[in-house]
Amino acid sequence: MSTVLLWSTVASAFKISLRHISTVELLFFSTLFSVIVLAIILILQQKTALLIQASPRDWARGMLFGAINPFAYYLVLLQAYDRLPAQQAQPLNYTWAITLSLLSVPLLGHRLGGRDYVALALCYFGVYVISTSGNIFSFSFENPLGIGLALGSTLLWAVYWILNTKDNREPVVGLFINFTCSVPMIGLVFLFTGGSLKIPFHGLLGAAYVGCFEMGISFVLWLMAMKYTEATAKIANLIFLSPFLSLIFIHVLVGEDIRLSSFVGLVLIVCGLVIQNRKK
Repeated sequence: MSTVLLWSTVASAFKISLRHISTVELLFFSTLFSVIVLAIILILQQKTALLIQASPRDWARGMLFGAINPFAYYLVLLQAYDRLPAQQAQPLNYTWAITLSLLSVPLLGHRLGGRDYVALALCYFGVYVISTSGNIFSFSFENPLGIGLALGSTLLWAVYWILNTKDNREPVVGLFINFTCSVPMIGLVFLFTGGSLKIPFHGLLGAAYVGCFEMGISFVLWLMAMKYTEATAKIANLIFLSPFLSLIFIHVLVGEDIRLSSFVGLVLIVCGLVIQNRKK
């Protein structure tokens, strides 16, 4: 529940932080904070020996993984949040599980069943409802680039997790290596886009929150939850609470008036994910 609560605040944290700093500045500083937090977690969990034992191949893999997440994934996702209302960007990004199913066909040799097709239809109809702000017969999207970026982020996230199926590194060690390797990449973009080290306090605070809780602590809490539970499926189902709680935070903290189309679209997306999840 702690993880779900933290994930539910992320959309609001993105949107509020982007009022004070650019997308690249937010990504750069939040990644630095996440590396610091993950290093502290490794020390507390007494896993520094595993980090020292990491082979050159492990670091090479970290370069690849870090280029996808956090570098490319968050760069695209934050651009989407910069262009769209949080109530639109958050549900669209939540369709990554459906994108994962689609990519698993050519990349992992999986097959889609009847439930998968129903889930796909529901999820992407929900995307359409959100994208058209409920004007489903207008065939007109409010912000095509923002919508494309939000859906593009799901592609990157799905690829990242497919690659993770073949990653045998200890999860927290692997995440620390990935984020550490991504810092020079993000730093170059930060440098060439005119990023500033003198950012407003509120922007720095937002970057610290995103880095600590979205990229670091929530991941470790979720791993611990999956480790200690005796009912993995029931624990996994708790994540379906996150997008609805997120809408509440978006309304209260960001100040957006939640549209009926955003809520209906989110319900369709989550229904699709539930149908897909039932077969597992």
